[in-house]
Amino acid sequence: MRSAVCLLVVTLLAAPAAAQFAEVGSLDFSTSARSAEAQRHFLRGVAILHSFGWKQAIEQFQAAQAIEPDFALAYWGETLSYNHPLFGGGPNLDEENPRAVLARLGPTPAARAAKAPTDREKGFLEAVEVLWGEDGTYDERRVGYMEAMGRLYDRYPDDHEVATFYALSMLAGSRALGDQSLRLEVRAGNIAMKVFQQNPDHPGAPHYTIHAFDDPIHAPLALDAARRYAEIAPAVSHARHMPTHIFIQHGMWELVSNHNQSAHDAAIALWEPGDSVGDAVHSLDWGQYGDLQRGDYDKARVWIERLERLVADSDGQARAVGTLPLVNARYVVETEQWRVEPITDDSSLHELLATGLSAVRTGDLATARAAEAALASRAADGGAQDRIAHKEVAASIEAAEGNADAAVALMDEALAIVETLRLPNGAASPVKPPYELYGEILLQLDRPGDALDKFETSLLRMPNRMRSLLGAARAAAAVGDRAAAREHYATLADFWIGAADDPGYAEAREFISATNEN
Repeated sequence: MRSAVCLLVVTLLAAPAAAQFAEVGSLDFSTSARSAEAQRHFLRGVAILHSFGWKQAIEQFQAAQAIEPDFALAYWGETLSYNHPLFGGGPNLDEENPRAVLARLGPTPAARAAKAPTDREKGFLEAVEVLWGEDGTYDERRVGYMEAMGRLYDRYPDDHEVATFYALSMLAGSRALGDQSLRLEVRAGNIAMKVFQQNPDHPGAPHYTIHAFDDPIHAPLALDAARRYAEIAPAVSHARHMPTHIFIQHGMWELVSNHNQSAHDAAIALWEPGDSVGDAVHSLDWGQYGDLQRGDYDKARVWIERLERLVADSDGQARAVGTLPLVNARYVVETEQWRVEPITDDSSLHELLATGLSAVRTGDLATARAAEAALASRAADGGAQDRIAHKEVAASIEAAEGNADAAVALMDEALAIVETLRLPNGAASPVKPPYELYGEILLQLDRPGDALDKFETSLLRMPNRMRSLLGAARAAAAVGDRAAAREHYATLADFWIGAADDPGYAEAREFISATNEN
């Protein structure tokens, strides 16, 4: 049976009342389903799966299975609904449920394949047999899954569902391989964009285009997809959030704030006790970042209060608990409302960085050194972010003590680590971007020309960051480039909605006014 369905304003069966009428996009996915009703549930499930609406997708696939117990692709879809495809293994990896789903379809791969009548359906099923098989590590199986989807794409290059799921498998495969060349992302984005051009209502095509081009170099290629995606599938929280990956790359702070508020609302409306709080926390995290950049510090505090409630309502889910120190530390660093917190064995990376910088800025160098020592301990066995944060605090201490060469050397070491990493995406990590901090330290050391270079690089990597704009304006003014200073101040003033007496905003207004008079 070939079936095309437009899933606009559909009723999601078994969904909470708040999400009964929802939009999830449109797609054409032919199958061998014998039941039209099972096919409709399947299509809804696939459309929602493309937007990573795991709970909603599972409901639809299971509804299709209940109607038609041997409908192989309904089980295929459910296996892909238990794990985020772009995250690796670790404690949250769920292999048990996908394998149990396959076992419900049939006891062996051969028995399951027998229930997939066409070569194309067998290809989809064979790919997830690799992904959820017993051989190799999860990352090795993710690469094997990508290769299986590639073989299927070679046979069916014009099939939108083969194409989009292959594009997603490449995004996952790139991460599994640790490939930072972006070659797989660019290929995935090219395939997804072709589908988007042919079906601008397809939920997966713009979604995977956004993921593929989520870096400061390629982000302009995904701006049309980002603007369209939230309109395609507003039933799914992640679809409302996802455009902000590209809006952040352009420094579009109002859109970052508003879309994440919308995504958070959708996640809370769907959430029930026992569900994951992942979508609610993720949109909250990014929404706070956007509001901090445009100076809405009151709203940034509201996000923290919401997270505190989520921690309580979810009985302390790890995702919520682990994000709370981050949003608190980010608030301190972005607002420069410096706060020195006690240092304990449980202090997180973000807390140590915020406390270390706060202590330096408030002249409490003893506490700053304690934070630096704690970060050094983490850096000895930790990853790149731990090492960067340690060098940031250590360099800030050296600059405060007048040891310019030592401060510069430490920040050079921090940047050397940064340059080994993928280009930035999302909210700043660490919470104080190294190029931005380096610029501030160079200004402190009366080297405005060098500082301007660092701020400009920071803005290329993370456009329209408020502190980088402010630093670039100050550095440009210090070297006598009033036109550049005015441009940076004006950009800040254009998106600022915070308090009129904020020192940075007041400084920008005064400079703009003075240059207008001249």
